[in-house]
Amino acid sequence: MALAAWLLAALLLGGCVARSPSGDSLDEIAKDYVQLQLEIGEREPGYIDAYYGPPEWQAAAKSAPRSLAELAAGAADLSRRARAIDDGRLERMEQRRRAFLVAQLKAAETRLRMVRGEKLPFAEEAEGLFGVRPALKPLAEYDPVLANIEALVPGPGTLAERVDAFQERFVIPKNRLEPVFRAAIAECRRRTVAHIKVPPEEKFTLEFVTGKSWGGYNWYKGNSTSLIQVNTDLPIRIGRAIDLGCHEGYPGHHVYNMLLERELARARGWIEFTIYPLFSPQSLLAEGSANYGIELAFPGKDAVTFEARTLYALAGLPTAEVEQYHALVDAMRALAGARFTIAADYLEGRLDRETAITLIQKYQLVSRPRAEQSLAFTEQYRSYVINYGLGLDMVRAHVEAAGPGAEERWAAMARILSEPTLPSDLTVN
Repeated sequence: MALAAWLLAALLLGGCVARSPSGDSLDEIAKDYVQLQLEIGEREPGYIDAYYGPPEWQAAAKSAPRSLAELAAGAADLSRRARAIDDGRLERMEQRRRAFLVAQLKAAETRLRMVRGEKLPFAEEAEGLFGVRPALKPLAEYDPVLANIEALVPGPGTLAERVDAFQERFVIPKNRLEPVFRAAIAECRRRTVAHIKVPPEEKFTLEFVTGKSWGGYNWYKGNSTSLIQVNTDLPIRIGRAIDLGCHEGYPGHHVYNMLLERELARARGWIEFTIYPLFSPQSLLAEGSANYGIELAFPGKDAVTFEARTLYALAGLPTAEVEQYHALVDAMRALAGARFTIAADYLEGRLDRETAITLIQKYQLVSRPRAEQSLAFTEQYRSYVINYGLGLDMVRAHVEAAGPGAEERWAAMARILSEPTLPSDLTVN
């Protein structure tokens, strides 16, 4: 049976018995939640990242979406209905389901305020959309990190120029991108399926594209199928192959969406998991787990070893400086928070565009074209940038608290990916 038909049958059976005093149920709220999100998606292109529920619901949203004011009132009403459900009558997973719906609806209310023209402070916007309030450090606090990196890349010119020039030695020729990426994704998959069972029918299509503000994207299509796109506007360095293979594929977005579909949409009939609104707490979990998935799949020196043994030959690159390249990339990770500070200052009007580009070059150690692409992402997605660094930190802390062993950590990761997880759940073990 097709997923959409199966879900409709599950809804008719009424899987959730707990109701509010008015007779409302989580299943009914979830149905209205999906319809609300689809209609918001008609008012803001790009708001819906994935949908694979009943196609007639999407057609209805396209034909007659409510106004922004009506959608805001609808989101507030749905939130009230969800909060009215008695937690005490729900089993643990249903309690988490209710909490997930409440959090997602808060994000929808916040996004609708923004779409209607309200300007929110960066931290307030991030908290409203993604469920966490980022701590923003002054840029000066990252100066010691820059000083440490100076020693790794000595020579004339600015540090950003030296770092960029060194990294350009590791660019994958365009005519070798596909074999390099396919080999990297295959290894990411091999390491992931050794710990997480994926549907036997799962598959993805790989495409190389241009004209995007992002480096890679996973478009989940339902039925365990994804389209993975890699942006080639700027030269792609060898380390990005594993990074994007894990992040967009295994155990990242492709696996995350497959597990939600299998464990929640199909196994439980929870139709709210057939839709993924981009500006929601789900994205902190998605981006954080996708980034931590790189470390989980390639612990220690595993990435260096695999790249030197397999990917460098496919790319036609010498391996003499592979250790130095990874040492530099690892040291630069400590600069991740600087991106949030620059984004906040720019979006709140404390920096003009040219100053923001200059600061991105300095604190992300990139060329001007890469700084411009980074700023274009911030202009398009705003506080979404916190999900990569802060999400990574939160997922890492949660997973590694499960124990020192690989099996313990993979099991913790699988729970994050296959349960109705919220950012607040990551602070509890």
